[in-house]
Amino acid sequence: MTLADLDKPADLTLWPSDAPAHVAATCRFPTLRAALAAAAEAIDAENAAPWIIMDAGDILAPNWIRANAGSLHLQ
Repeated sequence: MTLADLDKPADLTLWPSDAPAHVAATCRFPTLRAALAAAAEAIDAENAAPWIIMDAGDILAPNWIRANAGSLHLQ
């Protein structure tokens, strides 16, 4: 991932930690930066398992998001 990727579109899928696996919410964000911010918020507020698919097709897993979302200066 490059810094330029932070300004490209991304899809965020939130899998609830306490619901059946077939229940998920997907949303398209105008930037990866916005998707990461929403994912970090969902982890804190909803105990969700967020997965992000970047515009180039790379996938960011929940553990990567937890470890890195705060260090990327999302705002």
